[in-house]
Amino acid sequence: MTEQTYCDRLVQDTPFLMGHGRLSEQQVDRIILQLNRYYPQILSNKDAEKFRNPKASLRVRLCDLLGHLQRSSERDCQEFYRALYMHAQPLHRSLPSRRASRPMAFLACLGLAAGLALLLYCCPPDPKVLPRARRVLGFSPLIVDRHASRFLLAFLTDSLGGL
Repeated sequence: MTEQTYCDRLVQDTPFLMGHGRLSEQQVDRIILQLNRYYPQILSNKDAEKFRNPKASLRVRLCDLLGHLQRSSERDCQEFYRALYMHAQPLHRSLPSRRASRPMAFLACLGLAAGLALLLYCCPPDPKVLPRARRVLGFSPLIVDRHASRFLLAFLTDSLGGL
């Protein structure tokens, strides 16, 4: 499975971000100002003025900003996500692109733990295997289990938090 680029994530998250009441006018203005002040190559002064125009509705300005960023480089999209994280952390945590990767990572950890357990318990013991290697293999399900259980608890906490 290939890693999603920030531009791909932005395309996936745009309908969610455009939802009514997701981002306030102040949050959008702060994101625009950060992109303009710290990264003028991402948003020029002219672009920032256009996206902060009080005569246009927030939805239109946000749509224009997201469209502009989608046509930009990968770094520009990454800086948008950084600004979104700084100015709207709860919204950033609930983005669809972030939620989509959690179950796959959980399944990967679970598959790894199950595979190691199956390998350890189903393969007959071989007297030729070095004792130290057997010790490492013997403890590997415990190590994986500890990490997997932490991930499982975090996954369940995130899932239950949305209820």
